Amino acid sequence: MKVIRFQAALMAFFLAATLSAQEANAPAFGKGLFNLVGQDSSWTMKVGLRFQFLTTLDWTENAAGSLADPSTNFLIRRSRLKFDGYAFSPKLEYKIELGLSNRDMSGASEFTRNSPRFVMDAVVKWNFYENFVLWAGQTKLPGNVERVISSGDLQLVDRSLLNSTFNIDRDIGFQLRHHTMLTNSFLIREILAFSQGEGRNVTQGNQGGHKYTARLELLPFGAFTKDSEYSGADLVREPAPKLMLASSYDYNDDAVRTRSNLGSYMFTDTGLFQTPIKTLFVDAVFKYRGFSFMGEYADRKADDPIALNSDGSPTGDVVAVGNGLNLQAGYLTAKNWEVAGRYTHIELDETVTGAAPLSQYTLGLSRYFSGHKLKVQTDISYLDAVAGSDELMYRLQLDLHF
Repeated sequence: MKVIRFQAALMAFFLAATLSAQEANAPAFGKGLFNLVGQDSSWTMKVGLRFQFLTTLDWTENAAGSLADPSTNFLIRRSRLKFDGYAFSPKLEYKIELGLSNRDMSGASEFTRNSPRFVMDAVVKWNFYENFVLWAGQTKLPGNVERVISSGDLQLVDRSLLNSTFNIDRDIGFQLRHHTMLTNSFLIREILAFSQGEGRNVTQGNQGGHKYTARLELLPFGAFTKDSEYSGADLVREPAPKLMLASSYDYNDDAVRTRSNLGSYMFTDTGLFQTPIKTLFVDAVFKYRGFSFMGEYADRKADDPIALNSDGSPTGDVVAVGNGLNLQAGYLTAKNWEVAGRYTHIELDETVTGAAPLSQYTLGLSRYFSGHKLKVQTDISYLDAVAGSDELMYRLQLDLHF
């Protein structure tokens, strides 16, 4: 019933907005459905909408060692509403993003009051002094670069296995961001974050300890055009080489989930199992004249990676400790076709997780009609599982962003 009321409210909102937009010039494609400005210019709001339609075809290795038994899936992978602007002053910005697809809302638990998780981002950003900006609310933590890149701005159909295994995603709390110029061209950015540690939309309060995240970014050749270090492909065709070298370290004190602030809650016979989890990321982004490269390394450790009951027996939950490597590159032609390739290797601690190493090889082709705002992407991936079934996956996706 709550979902129905929410959807009805959204329909009413867009009906009113559409009627209002008929009286004014709508923004250009990709610049939002409509933009609002207060009469005294004390606030602004840009409203955007995007969705992804995904088709997937999978083949799995059978007992005879052949790839067979194909399965297909049609999916609205993502469907999002976005609101951003400033309130009271341009120095106080905000962003709200709502997820409307089943995949976006999934993950309800007793810690989210068993409710759909509509809210992706709800954050304010206050530029309170010179180059210092304070963020407060729910948003992405400063983890690996691939995770911070919007799902609508990816170079391939979706993120890598490194990201799905090790990323630290969104959380609720505070972030302090600062940047400075070391020389005329050498840019340094620092980010510190303090958050609850259980992920997004948690309503039942802090279950374990808190989460502390730090990130340092070095850009020796200066800022990328239009902040494109956080966007897949070199759509701006950087006229001069641009490079970002960065590292993030995340410490989740007394974490209660198997992947830091993601994964399953680790229940025991006496409550939630708690253990400190530490995650390190090192990444690099390079772009020049249509060529782009992204490399990432992740490493996760836990003080006590195996969840135990009070009598010392294992519960079956374990922390996903181990490491991963992701290498990705692409080239954009003058007619906005791009060929991209990716290699990902995941090596979890087999003695803890029971998972053998695996590698994935991906080749993708994209056609950008209006940058990332309107594109068609396709890729094919081969999963080489050392001690399991190999898989072949083909994907085709349409991305539309107003």
